[in-house]
Amino acid sequence: MSVPAEILKKVKRIEIDTKKLVNNIFSGEYHTKFKGQGMTFSDFREYVAGDDVRSISWALMARAGKPYIKTYEEERELTLMLMVDVSGSQFFGSKNFFKSETVAMVAATIAFSATKNNDQVGLVLFSDEVELYIPPKKGKGHVHRILREILYFKPKSSKTNMSNALNFIRGVLKKRSTIFLLSDFQDQNYDEALKYLEKKHEVIAGLIQDEAEFNFPNVGLIDLQDAETGETVLVDTSSPVFQAEMKAKFQNEFNRFSHKLKKTGVDSFTFQADDNYHKSLLAFFKRRKARR
Repeated sequence: MSVPAEILKKVKRIEIDTKKLVNNIFSGEYHTKFKGQGMTFSDFREYVAGDDVRSISWALMARAGKPYIKTYEEERELTLMLMVDVSGSQFFGSKNFFKSETVAMVAATIAFSATKNNDQVGLVLFSDEVELYIPPKKGKGHVHRILREILYFKPKSSKTNMSNALNFIRGVLKKRSTIFLLSDFQDQNYDEALKYLEKKHEVIAGLIQDEAEFNFPNVGLIDLQDAETGETVLVDTSSPVFQAEMKAKFQNEFNRFSHKLKKTGVDSFTFQADDNYHKSLLAFFKRRKARR
């Protein structure tokens, strides 16, 4: 199936918009934030007092008549996975962007940063099932394909079940990887699956929010449809009771999200469905860099 011209144009637009961020800001932060996943042999050097005797090459010492130790270098190449929520709630936005569009920008920035660092990038799109899996590969062309899928893919389901996706990726990824889980986390009972995935991989949760979820605009009487269940109810958005209920609902969801991540040990950042996403992403990278 050919990809519509408007999608190709949008992919190019995203690449242009994120290129400056990647080149001037994120590539350095990305490089220092993520360490390699192992060590490879580099060379030998003469033993000095204080070196770990377990690193001594006894075979070389026998030939040279004095002790030498093996030295190692960190493997820089990483495998990075983008796990992107494509359930119905992602197609909501009260400003210029849907959640899904802002998620695409965040994913693009991360993916192009990985490509600049010569890392592999893969993709999982999920609803209440795994909708699409693209194995990790290198290259800008591969990133273009990933962006096209994020923007163009039509999910079969509008519901969410993160546990299915988390268990799936734990089964297919054999090498330790860094996983960005991008979602609004409007789901339940994913704690155990997230905890088991974090034991094997480094998982980073990116929570996408929209301002209207906490401060719903007063637009009078409207039919409000649940994006995931399809249920429609008539609500009075001017009602203080409705306003308080909506704010409490999303605040409680955010509190549950924070509690779940604290329990599982997964790090996170939060970003809004607008064009300032890069500020939250950069703040996350800087925060992680400062811990090193």
